Amino acid sequence: MAEMATVAHDNSTGRENQSLDCISTQDLVADILPPVLIIELLLGLPGNVVALWIFTCRLKIWRVNTLFLFNLVLADFMLLICLPFRIDNLLRGENWVFGNAWCRINLFMLAVNRSASIAFMTSVAFDRYFKVVHPHHRINHMTSTQAGMVAGGIWAVVISLRVPLLATNLLREHGNISLCRSFNSYTVIPPAILLHYMVFIGEFFLPLLLMMFCSARIACILRQRQLDKEKKVRRAIRVVGLIVAVFVLCFFPGIATGLVSLYIMKFRPWDCESYKMAGQLFSLSIGFTYLNSALDPVIYCLSSSMFQNSLKSSINKMGLVELRLSRRGSMASDG
Repeated sequence: MAEMATVAHDNSTGRENQSLDCISTQDLVADILPPVLIIELLLGLPGNVVALWIFTCRLKIWRVNTLFLFNLVLADFMLLICLPFRIDNLLRGENWVFGNAWCRINLFMLAVNRSASIAFMTSVAFDRYFKVVHPHHRINHMTSTQAGMVAGGIWAVVISLRVPLLATNLLREHGNISLCRSFNSYTVIPPAILLHYMVFIGEFFLPLLLMMFCSARIACILRQRQLDKEKKVRRAIRVVGLIVAVFVLCFFPGIATGLVSLYIMKFRPWDCESYKMAGQLFSLSIGFTYLNSALDPVIYCLSSSMFQNSLKSSINKMGLVELRLSRRGSMASDG
């Protein structure tokens, strides 16, 4: 997490305040994180470009699940586009050279697409949950138009919650460099930043609880109905389980180190060294957060038979190998 600005510290008598400046560059982060992010960019960008091409050019039939996956691709793709600016920033020793306006826009886009990615991962899990646990529920008869409206509503909520970042000065001067960070410490936290903190925490715990609920209910229902050997049901279990695993792996390190940093900032403002270490660990956890965009193509492949068939058909047309198409979803394939 970003380092603390000047904070007040009461001495043992409670009558005097001392100011400690905990702002510093993060040398450990600058050494470790750039190569990690470069690898994630090189792995994630091709996978998401291919996924975007398949969704826009190869699929002929759009289902609810497919629409949610497509929006997940959009979120990941836009996040990866912003990533080179963060890599450049780290390679310059955290010196942001793109100006105040682009600092706000860049951090806004990163936050929006992180939130959107989480929201659509949760939506895919919920879609699987209703199809298995409540197969006759009317939500399973949602049209692609209605699903598009739901996706639009998700984007509207996510963007509205992050708009305050655009109205907040996120660029801080430290010596002769400019630090562009969305997490900073304030003597009095501005409402926009407080909302940013609350969304950051809430968008982890609420989706995690929902996805764990979906996983548990699917497992219970399948055991009761003794359907655990059916292929369609195994796919549902695998998809939801994979989403939960990717979600925890990518987002738990950030939320854990972020909460530790917030705790130190709130209850131990004099402990500058501990805050600096927690801040560096939080920044390093960004590597896990962006890993999500590189792993999501695996979710696309496992959760949509139409996506699988379109990908296999495209590979078959190259003439390198001959992959067998599954019957389910074959209508979406050109081949």
